[in-house]
Amino acid sequence: MRLRHFIALFLAFALLAAACGNDDSDSEGAAGGDAAAECPTKTDGVLTVATGEPVFEPWMVDDAPSNGQGFESAIVYALAEEMGIDTVEWTRTGFDEAISAGSKDYDFNIQQYSITDVRDEVVDFSDSYYSAEQAIIGSPDNPIASATSLADLKDAQLGAAIGTTQLDYIETVIQPSSPASVYNDNADAKSAFDAGQVDGIIFDLPTAYYITAVEIEDASIIGVLPRVGESPEDLGMLFEEGSPLVPCVNAALSALRDAGTLEAIEEEWLSQGGNIPTLSQ
Repeated sequence: MRLRHFIALFLAFALLAAACGNDDSDSEGAAGGDAAAECPTKTDGVLTVATGEPVFEPWMVDDAPSNGQGFESAIVYALAEEMGIDTVEWTRTGFDEAISAGSKDYDFNIQQYSITDVRDEVVDFSDSYYSAEQAIIGSPDNPIASATSLADLKDAQLGAAIGTTQLDYIETVIQPSSPASVYNDNADAKSAFDAGQVDGIIFDLPTAYYITAVEIEDASIIGVLPRVGESPEDLGMLFEEGSPLVPCVNAALSALRDAGTLEAIEEEWLSQGGNIPTLSQ
């Protein structure tokens, strides 16, 4: 009897120990498990990201998104690491074509998309990863070089890329006497300005810094454009409507922000310094 009792007691403890071991394993897997499995990307284990063609500094470097250099490229790779995804694949799209309804063959698109209510009706956005100011570029010998207000731009021939908030700003806020010159992309807008076809072009401030410092000789930032409304111009990653990946990306963004990673990336790629005046309305 004693032997049978001892064996039964031994088996009971063995089973209990095994159960506790399994519980510990399951708990560890749930707390520190594979984040990639929780992020519903188009292809398992791969983050497929779209951007423009071409892409420019300081957002990307050498028109090579995969090198991890430039503000937006660095953010993508930081996000992928935070999400537990080892592989990032890139594809190219036009700026305007991405802002359309329907399914997309990439997880998200990143190329300085401002989050707007109109766009949000047909696509989804992540939380903001950067708040951008807009600036106007002109030649020092052009009459707009002395502009101090939006009224001083009324008679100027201004240009911007199609589908951008910069074009919206020209048409709805500045409202110049001549219709805005519209271009397929920022590269065409810059070429038109360089050829003297427009008096000024509008870009986000980091791009304006780079263009005037590196790309176009004898060009300068005339001024920062005043914000319309109370909100800054927030940039977000663009997803197809109803994408289940948005919460996962937002959680990763939040973690990067809390860790100071976003601030460090911004400091590395977008901090230019300089005292640029803001035009009055």
